[in-house]
Parts: sequence; structure tokens; C-alpha cells
Amino acid sequence: MNTTDARRILETALICATQPLSVRELRVLFDDVLGADTLKSLLTELQSEWSQRGVELVCVSSGWRFQSRPEMRPYLDRLNPEKPPRYTRAALETLAIIAYRQPVTRGDIEDIRGVTVNSLVLKQLEDRGWVEVIGHRETVGRPSLFATTRQFLDDLGLASLDQLPALDDAEHQARILQSLQSGPGLDEPELPLGDGVAEPAPASIAMTAEQPAASPVAGTDSNASELPGLDGDLFTVPGTGHAHE
Repeated sequence: MNTTDARRILETALICATQPLSVRELRVLFDDVLGADTLKSLLTELQSEWSQRGVELVCVSSGWRFQSRPEMRPYLDRLNPEKPPRYTRAALETLAIIAYRQPVTRGDIEDIRGVTVNSLVLKQLEDRGWVEVIGHRETVGRPSLFATTRQFLDDLGLASLDQLPALDDAEHQARILQSLQSGPGLDEPELPLGDGVAEPAPASIAMTAEQPAASPVAGTDSNASELPGLDGDLFTVPGTGHAHE
């Protein structure tokens, strides 16, 4: 089989797939005749072929997929206009703490945020597929240990946790927040610990987006009004692109 046919097969499989496909799964297309290195080379060539189109081939945590480019979102939204999901500060801070400090217990999250964590928020994050229980800490009560999932990375368009923005990179964090899309808003009242006053998480751990990017970034929506912003106690979190379904 020549490389042109192999690329055509890969392209067809990826376009028709409803979920990202790993290299191991893609090898099945060729009865394992093509090795992993060969497939990765062919996938890189496919990426280059699609580089000037409205759809791009990307590698995320679960594998490879085609998705629309972020700059196409304003046009695609006209087909299915809907309001972006809204997430509470509490939900975003909880998710950020888990992402950067994992594995963590509910108590760890409460110590950082200074307020109790509503069980509903953790359940909603689990239902959304962004966090999961990966074990229990060997201490009194054996509290659950929470960590992020592959789905979380897929929704952000990341291949690994190493690609998360640095804690002091507010601009990159803003773009990461834009990638969280296609889910119901998470709502939770602030519950102070004891008689104390509810305090927000430190700026270095909260994935906030109070300051818009200084300049447009390639591959993101250049409309500054689309950057996440604060609306009362809720963040408005627009998405960036649509995965091919």
C-alpha cells in the first residue's frame, strides 16, 4: 500500500469517527502492518494538508480527531445559535485546584478556597466527565482523591497535563477557559467555613479571565468581546471550536 492510499484511509476513518482515535486503534485499519512511527508520520502529513482549511487535525489526550478551527465558530454558531454555558466562580476554582494540585481531597480544596465545597459542584464536575475519584488517602476517614480525566484534556484540546498554562500566565488561562464548552452551567452557593467569611482562591490557583488578552492569538477568536468575563458571580465561558461529529 502506498502512502497516498494510507493517508486517504486515515483521513476517512478520522472524519467519520465520533470520538478521537488513538494510534493503536488506527493501526487496526491496516491489520497492524504499519507501525506506530509510520502512522504518526502520515498523521503529521495529513495535518499539513489540512493546515489551510476550516477544519484541522489535532492530537488530544485520547487520540487524533478532526475539529473546526476556533475562527470558524462565529459562522457555525449561526446554524445553532445558543448562549454559552455559564460557570460559577466556585466551580471554576474547584476545577482549577484539582487540575493543578491533583490528586486532592475535598478537604484540600476547602483549605485552599477557604469555603466549604458543595457536594453538588463535585458531582456536576464528575457528571461532566472532567474529574473522577482515583483512590483514597490513607488517613482518618479515607477521603476520596480527585483528579482530572482524559475528557477534560480533550475538551481543552490538550494532549497532556504538561500543556496546562503556567499559574502566572493569565492570558493562556483565559484561552483555556474558552475551550470549556458544550455543557450545562454549574451553580453553587458560597458556603463559608464555620463563621468565617468566604474568600476567593488565591489568584495563582484560580483559572480566572478578568483581564482580556493583550492581542489576538493565532488559532483563537480575535473578537475581544468573546473572552470570558465576569457577570455577577458567574463566568461567561464561550467555546472555541466544534469537534467533528
